[in-house]
Amino acid sequence: MSAVELVMPKMGESIMEATILKWTKKVGDSIKQDETILEIATDKVDSEVPSPVAGVLQEIKYPEGAVVEVDKVIALIAVGSSAAAPAVAPVAPPSVNAPVAAPATPIAAAAPTTPPLAPNNTTANRFYSPLVLNIAREEGIGMAELENIAGSGKDNRVTKKDILDYVAQRSAVPVVAEPIAATPVVAPPTPKTAPAAPSAISGGNVEIIEMDRMRRLIADHMVMSKHTSPHVTSFVEADVTEIVNWRQKVKNEFWKRENTNLTFTPIFVEAVIRAIKDFPRINSSVDGYNIIQKKDINIGIATALPSGNLIVPVLRNADRYNLVGLAKALNEMVEKARNNKLTPSDIQDGTFTLSNVGTFGNIMGTPIINQPQVAILAVGAVRKMPAVLETKYGDVIAIRQKMFLSLSYDHRIVDGALGGSFLRRVADYLEEFTGEGKI
Repeated sequence: MSAVELVMPKMGESIMEATILKWTKKVGDSIKQDETILEIATDKVDSEVPSPVAGVLQEIKYPEGAVVEVDKVIALIAVGSSAAAPAVAPVAPPSVNAPVAAPATPIAAAAPTTPPLAPNNTTANRFYSPLVLNIAREEGIGMAELENIAGSGKDNRVTKKDILDYVAQRSAVPVVAEPIAATPVVAPPTPKTAPAAPSAISGGNVEIIEMDRMRRLIADHMVMSKHTSPHVTSFVEADVTEIVNWRQKVKNEFWKRENTNLTFTPIFVEAVIRAIKDFPRINSSVDGYNIIQKKDINIGIATALPSGNLIVPVLRNADRYNLVGLAKALNEMVEKARNNKLTPSDIQDGTFTLSNVGTFGNIMGTPIINQPQVAILAVGAVRKMPAVLETKYGDVIAIRQKMFLSLSYDHRIVDGALGGSFLRRVADYLEEFTGEGKI
């Protein structure tokens, strides 16, 4: 008998771990190839993991609720003639080293006055993820102090939740002066005191609503992005009268011929693609002091879900589509997102994100960068505005269709000149739109 290892799939460039929501099979169950074996979740999407082979589930290595790093073996599937007789009993309760889920509600009584510490002999040479190290640097936590933080991950590894919980409880604990980075520090940073959270019940007529799991993950992801990237936002106004008039003229014909709506979004995406080719540094990510410039142009579209949450499906190689192809592909992608039919590959490898805040009647916004990207564009509502036009007879005031565009960018590698020039180029391409030969 042979066994095939089932590993935690990589769900995206910035995703280093996932939570096991549910095992849909138990040890001893027969499994068909491509049949769902478990459900997992990241801060971006819930997904089903199919079996790569047909066989019998021989061993489950992590229980439901465990947070597991990508590429870790999570189960064994027996294949071959002996597959019908698994040798391993159903998974036992997790050992002390197994990842465990956080309790659903905090314990009010007997709260410790200092963060929990782990014995030094259990944390020596322990692995720390780049995210944990980055948070430690920003909070002034030295390596000696980091090694004393109790870890809930596999092999006592410190997870993002562990270090953020530690920081929140750290006000009474002196900070060790030793820095993680090799750069010398003149003086230890001043301990940060966590602001007191306002009472959830402040009197009056209130309703307490617990965040659902996806909203909590989105919240963590947004805070992480602000922690990681120094955000700068630039704004520009664009005259899109020609686009509005052209779309009004052809949208009915487009629907009859292509059986899909023609929205403004594919036109915006086309302008973004052309501007990225002019300024390729916008299509990058940051790794320490290295700039990872992407050759593929994969555009993410921020999509509001019926639940009120947000997800960003990705259109890969968007520069290979013409306007008709963009319209069809984007409509299909958004429809899958709203019907909760996205797969892990649908949200992976985005290099730039577009958010249409105009959908909600907003004229502009200051979007948060979708890590590990370095820029995100928000487009506002198109409105009729009075504008001064230059003619051969002199200046005149006319009614024009105008909109604001705002670009948030990572100031570590995108300076104001690059961010502003890119944003202006997008607006120029929109203003130069004629629609000739587009459909």
